[in-house]
Amino acid sequence: MTKRRHVFISHHHADDARVTSLTNMLRRNALEIRNSSIRAKPANAERLRKGLIADKTLKRLLRMKMSWASTVVVVIGKNTHQRPWVNWEIETAHRLGKRIVGVYEHGGTENDIPAALDKYGDAIVAWNSKNIIGAIEGRCDPQETPAGIERSTRDGTRGCAA
Repeated sequence: MTKRRHVFISHHHADDARVTSLTNMLRRNALEIRNSSIRAKPANAERLRKGLIADKTLKRLLRMKMSWASTVVVVIGKNTHQRPWVNWEIETAHRLGKRIVGVYEHGGTENDIPAALDKYGDAIVAWNSKNIIGAIEGRCDPQETPAGIERSTRDGTRGCAA
């Protein structure tokens, strides 16, 4: 039986294809993701790039979309740590009391972890459907490397052993 989860996926917009890959992988493993994050269509992406949407407006929209989600998933790619909006989304998720889960995309490294995710993340997992689902559902709180090996010991860390 397929389970459904409402999440907000924080990501660098250049990684939109990875968001689709992630949701497809989870669907194949019986977890349907309803993603409330912004996936900018070309016209809107152009307006964002040109600064035609006020930060205040964008923040309000993002907070509304995030409030609907139970979990914020952060896709960790090679430029994620440099994106100020990703850090803002993580900090906002923390203030809203959301579960925060980082997922390394293929090619992501520990150096790519945004500072706010390192500080507030409940779990950081490799690209592995079992551990991603366990972390989203709150059954485990691992802090992993991209290879799925424990990256550090944090108080309260729970691995994803079955």
